[in-house]
Amino acid sequence: MSSITDVSGIKVGQAQDEDALTGVTVILVPEGAVAGIDVRGAAPGTRESDLLDPSSLVPFVNAIALCGGSAFGLAAASGVVNYLHERNYGFQTPQGRVPIVPAAVIYDLGVGQPDKYPDALMGYLACSVANSAVMEGNFGAGAGASVGKVLGPDFAMKSGVGTASAPLRLALPGGPRYEYTVGALVVTNAWGDIHRGEGVLAGAYHRLDGYFLGTMRLLREGRLAAPIPAPGTNTTLAVIATDAPLTKAAAHRLAMMAHDGMARAIQPAHTMFDGDLVYALSTGGLPPAPLVDPLLLTVLGALAADVLLQAIHRSVTETNAAGGLPALQSQT
Repeated sequence: MSSITDVSGIKVGQAQDEDALTGVTVILVPEGAVAGIDVRGAAPGTRESDLLDPSSLVPFVNAIALCGGSAFGLAAASGVVNYLHERNYGFQTPQGRVPIVPAAVIYDLGVGQPDKYPDALMGYLACSVANSAVMEGNFGAGAGASVGKVLGPDFAMKSGVGTASAPLRLALPGGPRYEYTVGALVVTNAWGDIHRGEGVLAGAYHRLDGYFLGTMRLLREGRLAAPIPAPGTNTTLAVIATDAPLTKAAAHRLAMMAHDGMARAIQPAHTMFDGDLVYALSTGGLPPAPLVDPLLLTVLGALAADVLLQAIHRSVTETNAAGGLPALQSQT
């Protein structure tokens, strides 16, 4: 199985509350990774996003935390900071190293127990079990994820965590030869449906009669049920990683291009009800020149969109029913 941990320097740790159906997924890069972010959804919940702007000071991050629990779940990032601080990782300051841990959340309060959220202890625990094996489906921040909510929770399906990777081989006559890896990890918690080609893989589902309602078809026909969905109750969070050396500006561009994979897999994506965002990480350090080869960055971005598409598909194919929500595995 391909995974984001096929990229050198990447480890993933996850912890979840299986009763409350919430959790945290940590992408751990203790030695530091160049990072960027691109937010396309209208309702994001984040921590330290401004730090990833190419014009900001800090060049590296030490982890990315993807959390359930809506804004309450951002507390899990403090546990990640504590774990890294104990091991002396972080940005050097006159008073010691400060771990840099951007974080983002999904809204899963309507699936499990609405008064239970990931906390600092859960974030710390996720770091303590981080390794190269990524558990997909109902793990970490995917514990309470769901998709297809255009008609509300009674027609939604369970989703979760998915991951994928691909090798990059690029050589031009008389030019440089590039050999890198691109990986993706995603927590899919979308308002829309998950598509594979023209067909719906998971989404708004009529449980009694056993068929997909088709969110895009409902939107075209104007068949929306009251009440109108609450803003901010969905969000798909993705992390793209590569061992290619990138600047912060190039990492931002990589995150931008990766969103194409989200838009191909989720219909509709980037809505007013979603906080969709993509982080990009480079474990290859900074490039030797101020600019990254435009062809290399173009190929990286194209592959990033492709592996994110695969990871989103796996986030629903590898998930089991939970919280009263059916899953693809239970319908096939």
